[in-house]
Amino acid sequence: MQRIRLRYTKRGRLRFTSHRDFQRAFERALRRAEVPMAYSAGFTPHPKVSYANAAPTGTGSEAEYLEIALTDARDPEKLRVLLDESMPVGLDIIDAVEARTSGLADRLTASVWELRLDGVTPEDAERAVDAFTSAETVEVQRKMKNGMRTFDARGAVVSLEAHTAQPEAQKSQSETHSPQADRPTDQACAILRLVVRHVTPAVRPDDVLSGLRAVADLAPPVPAGVIRLAQGLFDEETGTVTDPLAPDREAVAAASDAFPGDATAAAAKAPA
Repeated sequence: MQRIRLRYTKRGRLRFTSHRDFQRAFERALRRAEVPMAYSAGFTPHPKVSYANAAPTGTGSEAEYLEIALTDARDPEKLRVLLDESMPVGLDIIDAVEARTSGLADRLTASVWELRLDGVTPEDAERAVDAFTSAETVEVQRKMKNGMRTFDARGAVVSLEAHTAQPEAQKSQSETHSPQADRPTDQACAILRLVVRHVTPAVRPDDVLSGLRAVADLAPPVPAGVIRLAQGLFDEETGTVTDPLAPDREAVAAASDAFPGDATAAAAKAPA
């Protein structure tokens, strides 16, 4: 059995796709691409697909991850292209690697978020950021399954910075795929760049916005545009979020060196 790990996006209006909607779209893509999926046992077999830490509905993302199990080996890049062609534009499959290590979910320990605050000046955003980062704790409330819960939104935040957004016309073509592309972009606004550890309960971007409102009375006149730029293992030394698929790429490369020739066959022969 071969396992493939995929990175996909939620862009533009497709950021409003729920996780369940994405699952349905992805399973249809698997059938269209005629992927030799492995299935679970039991009376109602399902394709063996493992999803990891999906972004909340309504937020964009450049870094969502999942893993699929195949009964026959396939070239990861060719499989990625076939699946991407079978998915709606905006739900894009942008990376694929054969799984040669365990614990993908364990390597998703932090996320990098970008929050676009239309109608907020960079100066107001910087004052709010200073107030938030200077506080030892910032208590916020969120409605959960068991009712309202109060928790600290400050402790999980590794870094929070304010930047000035540029008008859309001044952006390079490579930046125009942002999920905020359908939002007003005719004037500069504030951008927050946020690195958050994955803790329990999870601290989400909207919790940080609630914290900014609590400590600095920062209240954007329109809902913030939110996009996850990256997620992976948090490196304590550098303060960065690393690529969670890098260990698999390194393992595949090592297997290819040990078994020259077909990379997929070489990885299959290498020990897991």
